[in-house]
Amino acid sequence: MEKKMPKGFYWGGSVSSFQTEGARNEGGKGVCIYDVRPMNPEFSDWNVAIDEYHRYDEDIALMKEMGFNFYRFSICWSRIIPNGTLDEPVNEEGVKFYNELIDKLLAAGIEPMITLVHFDMPYHLVKNYNGFASRYVVDCFERYARVCIERFGDRVKHWMSFNEQNLHGMMLRVSNAEEIPEGVSEAKHLYQVNHNVFIAHCKAVKALRELQPDAKFCGMAAVTNIYPYTNTPKNNLFAWQAYQYMNGFHVDVFAKGKYPDYMVAYLENRGWMPHFEEEDEELLKYTVDYIAFSYYRSNTITEGEFDLDRPYHEVVNEHIIKNPHCEANEWGWEIDPIGFRWTLNDLHNRSNLPVFVLENGVGWREDMTQEEVDAMLAAGKTIEDDYRINYHRDHIREMENAMFEEGVPCLGYITWGPIDILASMCNMDKRYGFVYVNRTNKDIRDLKRIPKKSFYWVSKVFKSNGEDLD
Repeated sequence: MEKKMPKGFYWGGSVSSFQTEGARNEGGKGVCIYDVRPMNPEFSDWNVAIDEYHRYDEDIALMKEMGFNFYRFSICWSRIIPNGTLDEPVNEEGVKFYNELIDKLLAAGIEPMITLVHFDMPYHLVKNYNGFASRYVVDCFERYARVCIERFGDRVKHWMSFNEQNLHGMMLRVSNAEEIPEGVSEAKHLYQVNHNVFIAHCKAVKALRELQPDAKFCGMAAVTNIYPYTNTPKNNLFAWQAYQYMNGFHVDVFAKGKYPDYMVAYLENRGWMPHFEEEDEELLKYTVDYIAFSYYRSNTITEGEFDLDRPYHEVVNEHIIKNPHCEANEWGWEIDPIGFRWTLNDLHNRSNLPVFVLENGVGWREDMTQEEVDAMLAAGKTIEDDYRINYHRDHIREMENAMFEEGVPCLGYITWGPIDILASMCNMDKRYGFVYVNRTNKDIRDLKRIPKKSFYWVSKVFKSNGEDLD
């Protein structure tokens, strides 16, 4: 069998608005949750990020040089509808900004994909309605989704609602719904909020089907493969259950249009089954065109069992242990390309849909003083990030194995943060990019873009459609 990647395979990068744009108070943008949420004082803030708002021309040119034909970005809800409400006017300055970005990407031969919500939300909806705890906010999201599809859908043919949506079943922070109603357990509240997010997602799918029926909508999960630490039957069962709850649950709903039986049993046995409004069961039937996912690492867990009091993620987290067979980066994220192949197979086989890698990469500390940056450039040198090259090479090879050896239909390989960005906790120390951005947590500097060694390697890989991995 000839092992050639399919024509039209997507290669590119993913980012979020709050980690890239900056321009906190420009362009008619309203206040978003990231503008007011307290941050670790040792890290940065989101005011400037990497100033993508003003630097898209430069960065699109770098993407084109790297061979990108795909770029996934999120829209800042507060730039489109400043307070996020149902009746306020659309901010035309925000629409103009994203229209120009989309047009510039297309002119460079790069297909855009829109993420509607990447954990972000207008602060007004957080402060006054407790985020996605409120069905009013679900309706506000539907309005926002429809505005975006109406304004951008003539050119954007790939859409997703929520970044790593399964995280909404594990932490209230990403749903901006951290106030727990009196007399309601945290777990009961968590799974009701998670359900509301499912309904918001399905309303967006419904809107796309009505407004742009030729476009594609995906469901996305953050998938972390889970291994048993020992080979006991109990440890194997616990690892399997953990994977179903933390990864499989959302993928099954995206693909099959209903809660899977194992999840109904889990929730009903604990009194945590969410309340379904009259239309919810029908809305869930708005399924997706493909399954998208992020993959960075795998986890290993010791023997355990799920109790009746704590949400599944809390139980799993206390059993995570280092895998002696995997190397890890500074933050303990274990590097496991074979687990990536396993995940590609599982997601396709459980959904019977194509899969799409929307985030993959490795975070690494690349600290340099301004003097060190100047000396490096004066000497005609760059950052020798062979660790990043090795990570991506190994993962691309295992993706190709899943495609060629197991027949997994995969649409693309999209890297996370291809130009250095602030990590999700606003930490510039943890860098993923093929391009160094000259700033630190506290020192904004000149934000100069400096291609790393991996920049030239990934350009060769993407332009050869994955054939030249050396």
